[in-house]
Amino acid sequence: MADGGKMKGVEGSGEGTGHGEDMDEEAREELELALSLGRRGWHLPPVPVPPPAPALRWSMVFPAWDPDAAGSSRAAESVWDSPPVPPLRFRDMWRGGGADADAGGAREAEEHNNVEEEEGSEDGDRDLQNKRPKVGAFGEESSGVNASFFGYEAPHLHAFAEHDHLKLSHGPENELDFGLSLISNDGGNDIPRETNSHGVCDVERSGGTNAEDLEIRMDLSDDLLHLIFSFLCQKDLCRAGAACKQWQSASMHEDFWKYLKFENTRISLQNFVNICHRYQNVTNLNLSGVLSAESLVIEAITFLRHLKTLIMGKGQLGETFFQALAECPLLNTLTVSDASLGSGIQEVTVNHDGLHELQIVKCRALRVSIRCHQLRILSLRRTGMAHVSLNCPQLLELDFQSCHKLSDTAIRQAATACPLLASLDMSSCSCVTDETLREIANACQNLSVLDASNCPNISFESVKLPMLVDLRLSSCEGITSASMGAVCFSRILEALQLDNCSLLTSVSLDLPHLKNISLVHLRKFADLNLRSPVLSYIKVSRCSALRCVTITSNALKKLVLQKQESLCNLSLQCHNLIDVDLSDCESLTNEICKVLSDGGGCPMLRSLILDNCEV
Repeated sequence: MADGGKMKGVEGSGEGTGHGEDMDEEAREELELALSLGRRGWHLPPVPVPPPAPALRWSMVFPAWDPDAAGSSRAAESVWDSPPVPPLRFRDMWRGGGADADAGGAREAEEHNNVEEEEGSEDGDRDLQNKRPKVGAFGEESSGVNASFFGYEAPHLHAFAEHDHLKLSHGPENELDFGLSLISNDGGNDIPRETNSHGVCDVERSGGTNAEDLEIRMDLSDDLLHLIFSFLCQKDLCRAGAACKQWQSASMHEDFWKYLKFENTRISLQNFVNICHRYQNVTNLNLSGVLSAESLVIEAITFLRHLKTLIMGKGQLGETFFQALAECPLLNTLTVSDASLGSGIQEVTVNHDGLHELQIVKCRALRVSIRCHQLRILSLRRTGMAHVSLNCPQLLELDFQSCHKLSDTAIRQAATACPLLASLDMSSCSCVTDETLREIANACQNLSVLDASNCPNISFESVKLPMLVDLRLSSCEGITSASMGAVCFSRILEALQLDNCSLLTSVSLDLPHLKNISLVHLRKFADLNLRSPVLSYIKVSRCSALRCVTITSNALKKLVLQKQESLCNLSLQCHNLIDVDLSDCESLTNEICKVLSDGGGCPMLRSLILDNCEV
């Protein structure tokens, strides 16, 4: 790699408070990215490992206790009259006293030499990276734990002994063994790896009969490590890879690098090419918010043969970028958001035989031409373009939402060019007319979902869509009671939304498959008549002129008609209706009691709310 093996160019997206912090952030990100490429040339010099100190055995003995003399005056006199006992220093604990102590010390020295010889013969074959250390549990009784557990002296224990003048007598029954804790009191964790392994071996040799039962596994198997790393993002993977060689090898597994997510990240061209060259099985790539993303893709396109999903965002994308996508035969999803397409004076063409989903959202372009024979889903939502040309014979879903610059003719030509179209969203396209809807109904016989909300020029009269299942006509000023005749022609309609249709005065529908209907903020709406055996949800709100409601359904269980001040006539034939809320319906009379009585049309009724009613 250029620059002597050092990698430059990957930085966090945030702004630093100073030049020095920016340099530190750049170096840290550079180091983390180098880990993903398996480069270790940037490592700092290794910390020198101090030589292990000779293993020592610390023993503490206490004076023999005489229960008969305890608390007696004679014992007290013997203590006061006896000559003073010289204080026993901490260094005397292993010096001992008498011939027995000298003999014990000789035996210990011989055992220590034997242990050192065994360790010297085994250190050459021991693999410290793959060793599964066994550590005795804290508090476990042991007959020979070395004092220099990690090859370090314990000066704080020396100072403690000398300061307090420990007085110890010789008694084998009171002998105590001390082993240093794995974690120092000050929280330090800078113990060298090799020294730690020697201490572990000492614990294994000195463990009691139950050492195997109390052992603690300190390492992680490759399978478990792989599972844990699968929950980490790429930035955390790079940081984890700096821990040790085993973690670095695990973090570089290709399973974690099939989805390259560089969203809002500054990355150099050379680094990006190197990563794509190393991980050529990448299936997902996210470059949203990356500067010069177009040049990154063009330079590394030869290494992205297995790419299936590409996400781009912001910046400029020219004709060269879309032509380069032909080098990715497996690409099936392309998302481009908040970008400028083309040079602004020429048409942008997207031509890919394997593309199944294309989303161009909130982009700026003059003319767009899409020629994808396998395309199933196309979204041009909120894209400012004056013309669009489609050659997508397999297209099923088309989204033109908020394409204000598209003319009525352009939408008509684009939609009618897709004979298999099943879902069409042209909400907030103010230029759409009933003529366009009729043309689409004739060309797209399988259209089942239509969203024409916020289209003021639509009345939906004489529009016949027999396969329609979901119809949304919210905020359409041209919708009137005459429009319901065309709606009734859709016999398999299941969901209908008519919110904010200010000219709508009445709704009378007899649809066998209607399940949901929404009628919100209809200022002139006065009469509602619904008949459907599967009707299960009715939303009626802010209809101040509503006077008559007639509902027939076997699936409706809850009916809420709150604050309908003009409601005076209610007829229900709902055999499974359980809850009815008529709060603040001030115009209701006693006739409502006949409807909701035992002989009415609601035999399963359990809850009735009539708050603030004049009944």
